[in-house]
Amino acid sequence: MKHKLSVAGVCLAILSAAPISAAESAVPSPGKEIIIPNVPFTAQAPLGNWRDRRQQDGCEETASLMAVTWARGQKTLAKAEAERHVLAIAGYEKKFYGSFTDTSAGDTLKRIINGYFKFSAAGLKTKAGIADLKKALGEGAVVIIPTDGRKLKNPYFTQPGPERHNLLLIGYDGRKKEFIANDPGTRRGAGYRYGEKIIEAAWRDYPTGDHLPIKGLEKNMIIVRREKSTAIDRK
Repeated sequence: MKHKLSVAGVCLAILSAAPISAAESAVPSPGKEIIIPNVPFTAQAPLGNWRDRRQQDGCEETASLMAVTWARGQKTLAKAEAERHVLAIAGYEKKFYGSFTDTSAGDTLKRIINGYFKFSAAGLKTKAGIADLKKALGEGAVVIIPTDGRKLKNPYFTQPGPERHNLLLIGYDGRKKEFIANDPGTRRGAGYRYGEKIIEAAWRDYPTGDHLPIKGLEKNMIIVRREKSTAIDRK
């Protein structure tokens, strides 16, 4: 995905991971807001170096970094630390898979979350829907989804926005029908709100590879959990 000066393009993962629990049924009550606390934020170009291709195409890496950092109990990410990880993940992908550009949700899970981070408390759910996003958030998990960034209509992206972009969802506002995201595609992405209809329209997986043609509209999601996760549920 290309944003500010050219923001990273793809984010997603193909998995083999932990199964999704049958307990995932805590759909947020209408009119309530759920926010997963202490999820750190970083843009995919933490120090503003958007010209670096690894960071331009680093949305999958950065969404995974934020999710795993939170899941392991770390509340903040220094910019230098975040950049070090984004570059290291790209190097890992290049070494073991030949490329760091555009990974499907399943491969994001397998290569980055399971592989680079060696983190297993995450799983892939395919053919998902809006209700599945709400359930996972209601259970206290965070969720990574791949999208068509052009349909997000984020004014802070270099327009028209990236065709391939990952978001980390950290909450849902039932009153306003908005998802709350840490969007790595802009430095203004912490707690950025997207309407439910916007998310539904933009959400779609894409194939692993360098901007390969996208066929179909698969809605896949990566659910990342902590051992003991709690959400803030407030009226």
